[in-house]
Formats: sequence, C-alpha cells, structure tokens
Amino acid sequence: MVRISAIFISTCMVLIAGSLGFVVYLRFGFTGAESALVALGTLTALAVYNAISARKNDRLEASNQLANLARGSDDLARQLAEFGRRLSAVEVKVETVVDRALATAQPLAAEIEEMSALVKQLADSVAMHETAISNTVLAVERRGYQAPQAQAASAAPVAAAPPVAPASLPSAVAAAPVAQAASAPPPIDRNIPAFAGFDRDGIIAAIRRAIDSGRIDLFLQPVVTLPQRKVRYYEALSRLKADNGDLVLADDFLDYAEAGRLMPSLDNLSVVRCVQVVRRLLLKSRDVGLFCNLSSATLTDSSFPKFLEFMEANRAIAPALVFEFTQSAVRAMGPIEHESLAALAERGYRFSIDNLTDLRVEARELNERGFRFVKAPAALLFNRVGLVSTDIHPADFSDLLGRFGIDLIADHIESESTVVDLLDFDVRFGQGMLFSPPRPVRAEALQAVSEAPRETPFAPAANDAPPPAPAAAPAGNLAQLARAFSRRV
Repeated sequence: MVRISAIFISTCMVLIAGSLGFVVYLRFGFTGAESALVALGTLTALAVYNAISARKNDRLEASNQLANLARGSDDLARQLAEFGRRLSAVEVKVETVVDRALATAQPLAAEIEEMSALVKQLADSVAMHETAISNTVLAVERRGYQAPQAQAASAAPVAAAPPVAPASLPSAVAAAPVAQAASAPPPIDRNIPAFAGFDRDGIIAAIRRAIDSGRIDLFLQPVVTLPQRKVRYYEALSRLKADNGDLVLADDFLDYAEAGRLMPSLDNLSVVRCVQVVRRLLLKSRDVGLFCNLSSATLTDSSFPKFLEFMEANRAIAPALVFEFTQSAVRAMGPIEHESLAALAERGYRFSIDNLTDLRVEARELNERGFRFVKAPAALLFNRVGLVSTDIHPADFSDLLGRFGIDLIADHIESESTVVDLLDFDVRFGQGMLFSPPRPVRAEALQAVSEAPRETPFAPAANDAPPPAPAAAPAGNLAQLARAFSRRV
C-alpha cells in the first residue's frame, strides 16, 4: 500500500511539473529549453517538499511509539516492584515456618535418637543372652552325648575296685575336686587323636611348634554362583600337620591357639600364603577371589603395623582378597579393632562375616566398615537349627543385605534340595561339600612362601620388599587345581 501511494505521488508530481512547463511554453513564450528547466525545477521542489513531509510524519510516529514504550516500561516496573514485595513477604513467612518446624522437630529428634540407642542396647543384651542360652544348650547336649561313653569307659575299674561306703569318705576329700573345678579355668572340650596323651599346655606347645616349622597346610574350597555353579571365589582353610603326621582341622585346634595367644602368628603365616595363592589365581583369571580367615587378635597385636605394611605392598591384589571374621569376633570388636579395619579398608581390602548364629546384623554399619559378604549356614536360613527367632524373615535376609551392597553366601550345602530351596531365598552364592570338599594347595605353589623367614613372616626379604611376583612355570599348579574344581562343579 505504501509503495502504491509513493508511485501515485511521484506520477502526480511529474504531471504537475510537465503541465507547468507546457503552460509557460505556450502562454509566456518561453523556449523549449527554458520550459524544460522550469518543469525540472518544479519537480525538484515538489520532491523536496514530499521528503520533508514524510520525514516529519515518521518522526511523529516514532515519538508516539516511544511514548507508548515509556508507558509500558512504567507499568512493568510497577508490576516488578509489587512482585518483589510479595516475594519478600513469602520469604519471611517461609523462614518463620521453618524456624517453627525446627524448634518442634529438635526435641523429637533427640528423643528418637535416645530411643534408638536404648533399642540397640536392648538388642545387644538380648543377643548376648540368647548366645549364652544357645551355648548352654549345646554344652548340655554335648555332655549328655559324652556321658554314656565316660560311663562305659569307667565301668570296668569301678567293678574291679572294692565298694566303698559313701559315709567313709572324708568331707574334705569330697569337697576338694569341687573347689578345684570352681577355681580352675574351664577346659577346652576336644578329643583330637593327633594330640592323644597331651594335656592343655602340651597341645598348645605342639601347635606352636607346628607354626614355627611352617606345618600349616592350606586347603581351598570353592564358592560358586547359584544356580550356574561357576567358581567365583575360594575360601582358604588351614590344616595343622601334627607331630605324628595327622592333619588337624581348624575347628579342633583354633581354641587352643587362642588360649595360647598364637593366633597372630598363625594369621601371619596364613595371610602370606593367601597372598601367594591370590597372585597365582589372578594369573589364570581376574574374576576369582579368595577368602582368608583372620582373627581379631591380629588387629590388636603389636605386629599389626608390619601386617599393614605387607598389605600396603600388596594392595594391587586387594580387590581379590577378602578377610573373614566370625560373627562373635565382629560383635566383640572395640575401637582398636575398628581402627585397624579402617586402615585395611583404606587400602582397598574388603571383609566378610561367617559362623553366623543368628540373623541379627546391622547391614548399614557393616557396609560403612567395609564388609561386603555375609556367610550364613543354609540350616540357619531355613530356620532349622532350632535356636532363637529373629526379627527378619530369612527369605528377606538377602534383600536386606543387597540394599547395602552386601552379598549373602550360603555355606554348609550338602544336598541338591538345599540348592533348590536357596534359589527361592534369592541367594547368589553357595559353598559346601555338594560342590567340592576342601582340597590342598600343591606344595610347589607355596614354595616361594615356604622359603620366607619364619620369625618375620611379613618381611620376606631383607629390605622389607614385598614377595616377588611368581614365575609363570609354578603358576600351572594352582591353575590345575582351579580347573579340577571347575570340572567337579
């Protein structure tokens, strides 16, 4: 539209200028050149006038637009000021509400924290009482089982001896054994053929000789995935070779070793060998790990700094080495043990709990301390042990641990029906005689370890350097053992 108006105005100006030139040519007697100049001047004047008029109109329109923008800016400024005032009022109200909520919640939080502490103390007390009751029941059952044997063993001497009237025994003589039994420490109830004829001190001395001479054999039992039954871990089990050559299970001599304060020395020897085994296992597969049993006495022993230095030198294998503690040892740990565990966790090592007597575990606390595995007997998960009840259903135990990054391992599996039942409990790993019994590690696989100095097992070289990397040739021994386990599984 604007373009049509401009064309029309231009046409009119040309017509007016031409008409004026034609009039002066005819009326006033101007020549053709003079008439053309008059027409051109008139056209120029009209064009200048038109441009000035258009410029004035544009300025007036721009002024009107600027005025409208100014009025819109004023309205926007007033709206922003009103919004800021309302926002300030809302912030004041929110702060007031938050302050009131905090003032109301702080006493409630303090009460909840106090109640949590009381509940935890109550749970610990109940657990201690239940453990004491279960130990008492087991002791009574053991005595009831051994009583017929003791009666049969003493029947012949009693029959051969002349009868003695009870009244003829002096009261002091009858009371002496009772007094001695009350004052003496409780004996360890073990019947070990390898230690036949040895008293308590003699057995402890025999264990000390075996440790000093390195007569602690290492056995491996696989931990498999369920239901695939693929070997994922091994557990290292110690067997003591007695003076007569018999192998003694760990359950039969560990109590004596604890009584003689030999656990740190035994752990030193076992850990060095476990490190060597892990190195050789990793040559075969990077996905295989090893559980190494450890006593809480080692965490508080004076040799623990040396232990820590050795583990620092071997931190490259930390993801494949898991230190295992019993449930009773974990519950009895104090600040020193927790500090030692934290030092090992900082170096990348993980921990496990075994020998569970109940399912009362603090999964969150275990996760914070670096525990990533819990081993529970299959009978305990099925609630077949006949002991105390628990607050959590065994079927939910695996899910509870999994929420905190802890894997559940069911051990003591001896039948296929047990495996089928465990699958319903969402158990990912299993261990037991069904898959494979513990098998010894070949002597060649531990040859480098056996040459280490006996007195400082955590300093195998004179300059405190870590054990050298195993050669490729001996690695086949443990690889063959791994393949044997795989074929059996």
